[in-house]
Amino acid sequence: MAGTAPTTRTPIESSKADDLSNKSFTGPLITVTLLFFMWGFITCMNDILIPKLQQVFTLQHWQAMLIQTAFFGAYFIISLLYFITSMTKGDPIMKIGYKNGIIVGLIVSAVGCVLFYPAADYQSYGFFLLALFVLASGITILQIAANPYVTILGPASSAASRLNLTQALNSFGTTVAPLIGGYLIFEGVQAVEASSADSVKMPYLGLAATLVAIAVMIKLAKLPHVKGEGRIIPDAGALKYRHLVLGIICIFMYVGGEVAIGSTLINFFKLPQIAGLTAAEGGQYLAFFWGGAMIGRFFGAVALADFRNSNYKYMIIAGITAVVVVVVYSIYGPQQAMIAVGLIAINFLVLLLGRFLPGRTLGFFASAVIVLLLITMMATGAVAMWAVIAVGLFNSIMFPTIFTLAIKGLGVHTSQGSSLLVMAIVGGAIIPPLQGYVADVSGNLQMSFIVPLICYLYIVYYGFLGSKVQEVDPTAEDII
Repeated sequence: MAGTAPTTRTPIESSKADDLSNKSFTGPLITVTLLFFMWGFITCMNDILIPKLQQVFTLQHWQAMLIQTAFFGAYFIISLLYFITSMTKGDPIMKIGYKNGIIVGLIVSAVGCVLFYPAADYQSYGFFLLALFVLASGITILQIAANPYVTILGPASSAASRLNLTQALNSFGTTVAPLIGGYLIFEGVQAVEASSADSVKMPYLGLAATLVAIAVMIKLAKLPHVKGEGRIIPDAGALKYRHLVLGIICIFMYVGGEVAIGSTLINFFKLPQIAGLTAAEGGQYLAFFWGGAMIGRFFGAVALADFRNSNYKYMIIAGITAVVVVVVYSIYGPQQAMIAVGLIAINFLVLLLGRFLPGRTLGFFASAVIVLLLITMMATGAVAMWAVIAVGLFNSIMFPTIFTLAIKGLGVHTSQGSSLLVMAIVGGAIIPPLQGYVADVSGNLQMSFIVPLICYLYIVYYGFLGSKVQEVDPTAEDII
């Protein structure tokens, strides 16, 4: 194959390869993991910006939601442009290397954060939307570069475990962002008038400084190179891999299904036959849904990791469970703590059923979600409420596991395939309105969960069958 390294190695080359096969990538992995926390933090800051800018500019609800449109629209547009560029000019990240690709993403994101300062000075909502688009463009580049890079930093057999761990840190970022961001923007600057956007200046300048600091850290870090970096192949080679194409559809279905469910929960909890909660009360239980995703990703990282002694897995999972139960007990009380124990036990049983194999585990997790959604649709009261909340726990491993399965064996086409997977996140903008339409037409919000249920049926297929690799690029998963 043109452009590949010769098959015959000198003794020195063989020695280097052996050393690298035994090398620990813990340091580089910790460094890259910081990125996942930061973009989770930044993404969730949008939830703080919406009410703040709505207050400043006296916006209608649909106008305020343009914040999310500008942000997530960048995911689709930048990923599409990336794919077109890689198809016509060659893959940009393979040309400059994963390390430099990550640095570019960080710098672009930092520029977007800095643009918040003049946007506040000019009191321009359009300027804020532009700043958000630039910020999200940088995060899109990070997604394209960092997700596959994490899967490559270590043995292929534990790639899903590493991506689950980093995605768990991403979820941690989304958990703490509302607390810190809410304080800084709404309470931290007492001298700023409520009608002024000046309170966003310092938080976003702080984020810009942090992103630049991480970029410098990445620049100085000794991150390993991937075989094939520097090769320029202007083609759409990633699309020849069946498991990737099916994985793109799977990411679309997963993100669409998850966002549709999460967006419907508070209104679902309001139904008199379910719980009759107020929006504020429903928001507290919504935390269980998203918190379950974070906890489940930690479980997935442990369960899908390579341990010489499986007893370590059980010990770590038991420790995480104990921490969760203590926290839930202290905040919500004994009844909720017991429910948490029950849900975690079911989650662990499904992990055992999956035998800690990524594709099999994904299939069984999606099957569990289908059962939970059927209960949500058919039952009433606390049973229906907790069934849909439990979906978050089983959603946990899906995005990182689908991503890992989809880019397996792509070699020099890995980052191109990654761009297509990131583009598929647009499912989160398409599936939720479809569920809303079904609810409006049928007049039955509870039965509208049939829409995400169909999405999870496809995920079951992908986990058990569609993710099987039929062709592997010779440059796949090699470190040099």
